[in-house]
Amino acid sequence: MKELFSDFTTSGFEFTKNEERKKAQYQTLNIGLLLTSFALVYGIIGNLIRDIDGFIPIETFVISINIILLLALRKYPKAFEFIVLIMVTQFTLLFIFLVYISSPQSMKYAWIFNYPMILLYLQNTKQSFYWMLFLIIMLILIPLQNFVEVSFSLYQITYIIAVLLIISSITYFYQLKMGEANIKIVEQQDDLENFNEKLEEEVNKKTAQLQELNDLLEIKVNEKIEELRAKDKILEVQSKQAVMGEMISMIAHQWRQPLSTITLQIANLQLKKLLGQDLSSTETDDALTEISNTIIYLSDTVDDFQTYFHPEKEMIDVEVNELLNRAINFANSRVKKSNISINICENCTYVIKTYPNEFVQVVLNILNNAIDAHNEKIQKNSFIDIDVKMKNNYLVIKISDNAGGIKEENLSKLFEPYFSTKGKNGTGLGLYMSQMIVQKQFYGELSVETSDNGAVFSIKIPKI
Repeated sequence: MKELFSDFTTSGFEFTKNEERKKAQYQTLNIGLLLTSFALVYGIIGNLIRDIDGFIPIETFVISINIILLLALRKYPKAFEFIVLIMVTQFTLLFIFLVYISSPQSMKYAWIFNYPMILLYLQNTKQSFYWMLFLIIMLILIPLQNFVEVSFSLYQITYIIAVLLIISSITYFYQLKMGEANIKIVEQQDDLENFNEKLEEEVNKKTAQLQELNDLLEIKVNEKIEELRAKDKILEVQSKQAVMGEMISMIAHQWRQPLSTITLQIANLQLKKLLGQDLSSTETDDALTEISNTIIYLSDTVDDFQTYFHPEKEMIDVEVNELLNRAINFANSRVKKSNISINICENCTYVIKTYPNEFVQVVLNILNNAIDAHNEKIQKNSFIDIDVKMKNNYLVIKISDNAGGIKEENLSKLFEPYFSTKGKNGTGLGLYMSQMIVQKQFYGELSVETSDNGAVFSIKIPKI
């Protein structure tokens, strides 16, 4: 329905953004002709009811003219100005005629106050001035002529002319301001399009540069992976594809944060350059130094992963204490740096059948999160307790800390992928991966409880 009305008011034509005024003129002309026709139909019905048939032929003639103009407006778009001329002429003569035949009490002359809006909006200022001047002269002549008796006095005519001029002035200045606003909007749209085109070119250029840097980083990663292959002779004996997939997954998880730091430094330099800011040698050197330090850290983590991966991808019988100590060894450097004590239960000699590497990965993720929480809350006597119990043929491992607990609003989203409370320092994959390992590979449960004192993570694994 809305599209149908829009097609009617624009005569079914399409207009560009630079033709908004022409579109508005078409809409005004169509609506004006339509509403005038409705008013005339209403007048015909009223005259029939009151048994006044003198105006019916005139009203019918004007309706016919309106219908012809509506059809011509659709068939001959180039005849727009001519159609406007006919309509303005029709309105002018109709208004003069109404003043001649009506009285001030009938209020039929009130139609004349719509005249400025149609006249000024559909024609240019010069033509509108001539038409308005013609109408005023004709109105002044009405009470002065002696050929036709009229009900309007010269005072009443001058009053109507004054109101007509006021409405015309208001309409003219409103139209003038709207025209200026439309021109400004079009100019701003053009500027925005030009800016978007330039921005898109810059983005494509910077994207290509980033791709080149990423390719270099990928080469570095591949070089380190090859180095791992050469150092780890056991990997050559077993299924290289399975172990390599596990290695890439773990390295990707552990390297994501350092790589994000490198990318952020590069992006900051490029953004400043994109914004036209001068880069000092100090800023560039600091950024390159941080990138270099991060790459050294990535290189060091490779050596740590050498002892982590095991060639056998099968469940084996292993002591829980051994696996827990292996995970603690991975976290030792961070623990010592942060002055955090890790307390492990003395009686952790339970033997379970499990995947050792995955088990260590789960425990290590929880330990790292606890260490991060302690680093945010600087306090004395920071600790992480690890307790192991056997309950109803389930091995239950509880890892608790006194780092202040987890906020209530974060608790429900803790195991969702890519959710992290560490900002740019977190990937949001650690706990998600840990839960998947416990559920899909260990057929167990990973849960968490929190309080103002700290958090308690529980790993529940069936003993096979």
